Amino acid sequence: MKQQFDVVIVGGGMVGAAVACCLGDSELKVAVIESQVPESFAPEQPHDLRVSALSIASKKILEAVGAWQGIENRRCCPFKRMRVWETAGDTTFNSDDIRYPELGYIVENRITQLALLERLPAFSNVQLMMPATITKISYDGEGAEITLEEGEVLSAKLLVAADGGQSRVRQSVGIGVTSWDYNQHALVIYIETAYPQQDITWQRFVSSGPQAFLPLTGPYGSLVWYQSPDEVRRLKALPYDQLKAELVAAFPDCLGEVKQILGVASFPLKRQHAQRYIKPGVALVGDAAHMINPLAGQGVNIGLLDAAALAEVLIQASQHGKDIAGLAVLQRYESLRRNENLKMMTVMDVFYRFFSNDILPVKVLRNLGLGLAQRIGPARIKVMKAAMGLEGNLPRLAKGELLISK
Repeated sequence: MKQQFDVVIVGGGMVGAAVACCLGDSELKVAVIESQVPESFAPEQPHDLRVSALSIASKKILEAVGAWQGIENRRCCPFKRMRVWETAGDTTFNSDDIRYPELGYIVENRITQLALLERLPAFSNVQLMMPATITKISYDGEGAEITLEEGEVLSAKLLVAADGGQSRVRQSVGIGVTSWDYNQHALVIYIETAYPQQDITWQRFVSSGPQAFLPLTGPYGSLVWYQSPDEVRRLKALPYDQLKAELVAAFPDCLGEVKQILGVASFPLKRQHAQRYIKPGVALVGDAAHMINPLAGQGVNIGLLDAAALAEVLIQASQHGKDIAGLAVLQRYESLRRNENLKMMTVMDVFYRFFSNDILPVKVLRNLGLGLAQRIGPARIKVMKAAMGLEGNLPRLAKGELLISK
C-alpha cells in the first residue's frame, strides 16, 4: 500500500514534531515517522536528565503552534538571571534590565516533545506514525519513498530529515558533514539542593572546563561538569556519596548544600555541520543539520528556528503555487538558516576555546571582557537578546506572528 504526501518528516522528536505543528492547518499533506513512543508524564516523576534551556524565541514558536500550554501544564522552570564568571571577571544578566519577565525556561526534552506530539491530532492535514520502523529509504534525486516495517510505503515530494546527528536520511541522500570532537565530555548530575526553586542559571570557568547549574522545579537542579573523557568516566563510576563529595569540593559555594544525587549521565562534546541543508526534495533540520557545543544551550533553540523557517518557506511556496520540493524554494530555507547557525556555532566555539585557555594574557582579556560586560549597558543588552533568540533574521513564528490566518 502506498500513500502520497507532500512532506514526510523522519523523526518525531522536538524539532521534527515542531516542523509538523508549524505546517498544521496548511494545504500540505504531512506525515511524521517516529520509531519510539515517549513515556507519558506524571507530576510525581523525577526530572529527566535531558533538559534544554528554551529561549524566548522558542517559547513564541511553541505558543504559536499551541504547544506551550502543554509544557506549562506539566512543568518548566523559568529563570530571570544568568551569571558567568572566572576569577576576577564576573557578570550577571537579569531579565529586568530589558523589561522581560524571564530570560528563558529550563524544560525536560521529553516534556517539550510530548507537548508538540499531543498537538498533532488537532491538525487534519498531519498524520503521525508512531511507533514505526523504517526499513528502506529510496531517493531518486527528486522525490523519495519510505518503506515501513509493516510494508507500508510513503511517497514524499519533500523528505525532511529530523532524525538526529547520525541522520539516516542525510546519509541516504548523500549529504556529507564537517565535524570534530572537542576531546572533552560533559557529566550531567541531577541533584536535590537545600535551596527552594531558583531563578538563576550560572556557569563558572575553571582550568579543567566549565561548571554549570541549571535550575529545575522545586529544590532540584541539573549540574553540567565538563572534564576530560577519562575524568568523566572516573567520576561517573563513583558511588553517589563519593561523587557528591567531589562535586561539593569542586563546585562554587553558590551551589549551596547538595542533599542528594539522583541521577548521572554523560555525553561527548562534538561540533558537526552538514555541508548542505538541502537537495532537490530533501531538507535537513535540527541535529541532522548541525550539532553545536552545548555551552550556552542553543542546540534545541536553533533547531526550533529551523522548523519555523522551513515551515514558513513551504507554506508561502504552496500558497503561490510553487514546487515545495524544488531547489528554488528550498534554497531560501538554506539561506535563512545555514549562515545563522554557522554564526552561532562559531561564536560558541570561539567562546569555548577562549575560556578553556590558561595562557595568562588570554585570562586577563577574558576577565576584562566579563568586567566590561557587567558595566557597559549596550553590550549587556545585546548578549541577553542573543541568548533569548531575539537577534538575527528571525522566522515569523519566532516573532509571535502566525503563518496561517485563523
